Amino acid sequence: MKSNEIREKFLRFYESKGHTIVPSSSLVPGNDPTLLFTNSGMVQFKDVFLGQDKRPYTRATSSQRSVRAGGKHNDLENVGYTARHHTFFEMLGNFSFGDYFKRDAINFAWELLTGVYGLPKEKLWVTVYQEDDEAYDIWANEVGVPKERIIRIGDNKGARYASDNFWQMADTGPCGPCTEIFYDHGADIWGGPPGSPEEDGDRYIEIWNLVFMQFNRDEAGVLHPLPRPCVDTGMGLERIAAVLQHVHSNYEIDLFQSLIAAAQKAVHVAGGEAAIDAASLKVIADHIRACAFLIVDGVIPGNEGRGYVLRRIVRRAIRHGYKLGARTPFFNTLVSALVAEMGEAYPELARAEQRVTDILRLEEERFFETIAHGMEILDGALAGLPAGGVLDGDLAFKLHDTYGFPLDLTADVCRERELNVDEAGFDAAMTRQRDQARAAGKFHMATALVYEGPQTRFEGYDRMAVEANVVALYRDGVAVNELKAGEAGVVVLDQTPFYAESGGQVGDNGVLKSVHGEFLVEDTQKIQPQVFGHHGTLREGALTVGNSVQASVNVVDRERTMRNHSATHLMHKALREVLGEHVQQKGSLVDAEKTRFDFAHNAPMSSEQICAVEDIVNREIMRNLPSEAREMGIEDAQRLGAMMLFGEKYGDTVRVLDIGTSRELCGGTHVSRTGDIGLFTIIAESGVAAGVRRIEALTGDYALAAVQFRRQALNEIAGLVKCKPAEAPTRIAAVLEGIKVQEKEVARLQSKLAAAQGGDLAGQAQTVNGVSVLAVKLEGVSGSALRETLDQLKDQLKSAVIVLGVAEGEKVSVIAGVTADLTSRFKAGELVNFVAGQVGGKGGGRPDMAQAGGTQPANLASALASVNAWVAER
Repeated sequence: MKSNEIREKFLRFYESKGHTIVPSSSLVPGNDPTLLFTNSGMVQFKDVFLGQDKRPYTRATSSQRSVRAGGKHNDLENVGYTARHHTFFEMLGNFSFGDYFKRDAINFAWELLTGVYGLPKEKLWVTVYQEDDEAYDIWANEVGVPKERIIRIGDNKGARYASDNFWQMADTGPCGPCTEIFYDHGADIWGGPPGSPEEDGDRYIEIWNLVFMQFNRDEAGVLHPLPRPCVDTGMGLERIAAVLQHVHSNYEIDLFQSLIAAAQKAVHVAGGEAAIDAASLKVIADHIRACAFLIVDGVIPGNEGRGYVLRRIVRRAIRHGYKLGARTPFFNTLVSALVAEMGEAYPELARAEQRVTDILRLEEERFFETIAHGMEILDGALAGLPAGGVLDGDLAFKLHDTYGFPLDLTADVCRERELNVDEAGFDAAMTRQRDQARAAGKFHMATALVYEGPQTRFEGYDRMAVEANVVALYRDGVAVNELKAGEAGVVVLDQTPFYAESGGQVGDNGVLKSVHGEFLVEDTQKIQPQVFGHHGTLREGALTVGNSVQASVNVVDRERTMRNHSATHLMHKALREVLGEHVQQKGSLVDAEKTRFDFAHNAPMSSEQICAVEDIVNREIMRNLPSEAREMGIEDAQRLGAMMLFGEKYGDTVRVLDIGTSRELCGGTHVSRTGDIGLFTIIAESGVAAGVRRIEALTGDYALAAVQFRRQALNEIAGLVKCKPAEAPTRIAAVLEGIKVQEKEVARLQSKLAAAQGGDLAGQAQTVNGVSVLAVKLEGVSGSALRETLDQLKDQLKSAVIVLGVAEGEKVSVIAGVTADLTSRFKAGELVNFVAGQVGGKGGGRPDMAQAGGTQPANLASALASVNAWVAER
């Protein structure tokens, strides 16, 4: 029975029982600010259960999209490594709001499972709360479940009513017992029934939880019967699909198999010949569901809140694709496969397919810009750590801050290698950065200053230095009459050549000199729209209100800033010519070093487009056209077609800047002629948010230095590969292709070596209690070749228990195999863990084949020698 059919049968069954089918609510809870995401079917009905909302129905059923990947309910780190953990899942549920109660809820569930779904009754076990005799009697005497398959669970979590079978919404409020239904996967799977010491095994799996909201719990912990008790049930679609499709893992159901196949194809295309790791494919298949549906519900990748959780999930998926060999974006291509699987049940997904794809592609491209460098650094650091070692917290923070690796992604990589992360060190590094940021921003507190006095007359459009009078002084945010040597403060002048930060252009720096002292201006900010504050430190002497000063701007920095600002106007116009009229400014930063410009565009720029923009701007520079600024009414400016570049709020009178062929509203400072810019070059283009791109560019001497650096780097590269600079790309491509061919040849020779050893090893098998046993260490064979050797030995020996081990540096790889005729006596998983425990590792797998890793190669020989005794004991 396919997943879509299982979902549909569930909803139609409950509809036939008088339930209203309610569509899945958004993953962003609309009625619970305490929840990061909708994590169960009852969330959209929470107000109904609390009596704060009334629906036109008293019975409801739904298939609720749910996410558990942040906050209290977070399964993220387990996804891909267990059979049933997901970031995204569907919760099938039926609800009664003061209508039916335990009897109908239990009978409905039993009828659906055994009648509609056809599950064998003898495979189903149930649990009830220790004191819930009513539910017990219904199961035993009405449904007819044998009493040995009904288990009472008491308060097993350390407090009154703290039980696996007692549910509560919070410390106070609605609560009540619950009954859970388990499916027995059979004796060939390890584990015991619920409540037993072996309950954590995988034999008995919970598939459905029926919650009976029967009481209201007061602050004293006393339970009071509710006048209208309710029912809230939840059954994971993925879990019940695994049972009905006769597979043990959720990832083996039809829905996941198609997504895993799509992921494998996408990674193969992106990464070429990649060794496919099942766990990584599971992660990718799981994460595409969570990411796509979060975007459908309005969440966009970002740096905080829900957006940050989404970004973490996307980057975790990308990292697993990278692990499989993907070196170009692949994750976004899976959206179409997801729509094929779930678009019919959730038409909102199908409608948003293109938008979801575009947003994921933008996020993916951004991370692929840095992941290679980050993984190189991380791999290098981890390679030097001993077993159980700890990755330095400062390095983990560098990966986060510089390369976009969330801490849990770094921890994920470490966990795969049985290492840990110094999270306390990471937190300390994060705190240091925040403190430094606050310190760097101490001069940006002008809005907190109380000022009453004349406005500042700005003379900086035409002059770099003026005589001015001090009209106000501030120290620690408080007005003072005097500043002394060494004190930091803010100076207000009656007139100034210093430009105050506005419209993306940073504030000027420079010096205020008088016969009384010298004040170093580090930044200029507006205290009020027309009042400028000069922030800095008095280097020597004293400065008093009323003093006359020579206010001089740092000419070098100002000229560099003007070049960058003027180039930004030319670049904006060029972007619209090359990319289209949809390009609009979304943010900017212009300082002495560079210009950074954010703009609306939904795709990365190609190399050809970047060159086209550079060509247009540099042609404008070479024409050496004059710039002209005019003040006029806002309506006149609009009639002239002037564009607003930086998003300032303008008054009735505005400043219109004509520079080259660009005409925009701008209050910043600019070059007199375009030729003053000198040279323009783009050094970076990237995505910063969904539909927003960022360009960083240089002008003048910084641009010249960048061009010279690139030329030097190209010449050095050409020297290393012994060719002319123009031939370097072709030569490097050939070198890389040669390396790839050599790597394939090495892998082929290793497989050949493994096959040769396999043929020789069969004769070393020993007989233990009538069973052929072979436990040997291989030399010169990679861990990846063990499986091939094991298969060959099984074919040769026909009936045997086999363990192969190999040591590679400080790592140990072990594989155990049991031929089909012996799996009833010997389990490969138990055997491989027996051996792995002696070499500092652990593993797992199927009864006929299991693998493990370890970190103590010195113990491998003795561990293998102990296999005969292990077999003899069984």
